[in-house]
Amino acid sequence: MYHNILVPIAFDTDHDTTAPLKLARMLATPDARITLLHVIEHVPAYAISYMPPDYANETRKAIEAQLNEMAAALPNAVGEVIEGHSGRSILDWTSEHNPDLIIIASHRPGMQEVIMGSTATQVVRHASCAVHVVR
Repeated sequence: MYHNILVPIAFDTDHDTTAPLKLARMLATPDARITLLHVIEHVPAYAISYMPPDYANETRKAIEAQLNEMAAALPNAVGEVIEGHSGRSILDWTSEHNPDLIIIASHRPGMQEVIMGSTATQVVRHASCAVHVVR
């Protein structure tokens, strides 16, 4: 049983968010803190000029609302949104908040992930706590 669980949430169509949340509920102690974390990737400078002026703020609000809705279904859960590169930002967050478990979803790896790496792979390789990968 774990006391401080991090569940990185990706809203991609190929990531299932229900399985990691079910697992967090099963592995959490009754008083465990569960953090649902979403990392907003930076929009490249060349593309930002094509975005509406309120794009970043509206996107952040929508993601926060969705995370809070998901967190409301779990005991002692909170949603948090940060910005940066997904893998590195998740690892930085863990060094500051010391979870004892990370539950991360991963899709089936294809050639692109073998060559370039994936967020789940980076977290598994460099996390200082237990990592449970859900497919």
